[in-house]
Amino acid sequence: MQFRPLHDRVVVRRIESEEKTKGGIIIPDTAKEKPQEGEIVAVGPGARDETGKVSPLDVKAGDRVLFGKWSGTEVKIDGQDLLIMKESDIMGVLA
Repeated sequence: MQFRPLHDRVVVRRIESEEKTKGGIIIPDTAKEKPQEGEIVAVGPGARDETGKVSPLDVKAGDRVLFGKWSGTEVKIDGQDLLIMKESDIMGVLA
């Protein structure tokens, strides 16, 4: 199944963080925070302004991004845990 977000929404797959600290301590699943870094899977066409003109998004599929801790809505598509969020929830693109 293909999923295409509407308007200025994007689909993000979380990138899992390390399971060990730099000192070698293994972090259990219950103590881990959800990662705030992800990869863009799909993007919508863009938002419409007052005149009806579509302005394209600044991110594209494949970009690595940082987003807020509580951003987006969690969904499961084809067995994958994904997030759907507005482009404005993204804080920046990692180069």
